[in-house]
Amino acid sequence: MLILASASPRRRELMKKLHIPFKVEVSGNEEKVPESIKPEKLPEYLAMEKAKDVFKTHREDTVIGSDTIVLLDGEILGKPKDREDAKRMLGLLSGRRHEVITGVSIISKDKSLCFSETCGVEFYPLSEEEIDAYVDTGEPMDKAGSYGIQGEGAILVKGIDGDFYTVMGLPLARLYRALKEFGI
Repeated sequence: MLILASASPRRRELMKKLHIPFKVEVSGNEEKVPESIKPEKLPEYLAMEKAKDVFKTHREDTVIGSDTIVLLDGEILGKPKDREDAKRMLGLLSGRRHEVITGVSIISKDKSLCFSETCGVEFYPLSEEEIDAYVDTGEPMDKAGSYGIQGEGAILVKGIDGDFYTVMGLPLARLYRALKEFGI
């Protein structure tokens, strides 16, 4: 059985596009990050920790873990703490290019694989009114970088360089090819 170790509804939605049967088992892993880890490697590290946590109780299955970060000038923009934090992040992203990095780990009893995909995203310059209106939708509150490209946040994005699904949280084309290596 293929197991997605994620609480994200977006990742579940994306997995369905692969037309491969899977079930969801949410990792109980606390996101403890070693101080020495470079920001670019964080998504792979967290993806592996999630997958390993679920694999402990599913040794005969294949487990997928995934994690996404938004990186601006070397600073990780996580999920906002509150409304003001969301506005702060969107202000930082306004009129600028940033990177979205999604790490994926796959573990089975025979092997494990870890990779990440990076996508460049450029925002239009945003007025304070536009930022307020977007934050008022509530959409930014559970998303890294305070936006969802697949939702109302699409109007913020001037362009992307890379895989759209990486920005959503699961690089489907690369994942599909990786799963073939596992015989799935």
